[in-house]
Amino acid sequence: MKLINKTTGVTLAENIGFADTFGKRLVGLLGKDSLPAGSALYLSPCLQVHTFFMRFTMDAVFVDARGKALKVLREMPPWRVSPWVTGASGVYEFAAGALAGKVKEGDELLLS
Repeated sequence: MKLINKTTGVTLAENIGFADTFGKRLVGLLGKDSLPAGSALYLSPCLQVHTFFMRFTMDAVFVDARGKALKVLREMPPWRVSPWVTGASGVYEFAAGALAGKVKEGDELLLS
């Protein structure tokens, strides 16, 4: 599956992992040294993330049920907590820098 910014036509990731159970969301990216280029992890449901115990900086985009980008976080270092994003149904997590110039709040994202 690919994640595409439908608003701009830009591909954000070509390899999407899914954390859609409590256990998978609990582990998330913990224990990983990085995310490969072109990869993302989708956590759902999710209104807030943290980077406690993570080994790398990440980008994240919170989306509503239709895929609208509600909040974009860039370069979130370890040991941080994101804001609570009301209306979010999930969040895509990327390697740091992956979203630079590729997505902004209000864009529509599409899995294809």
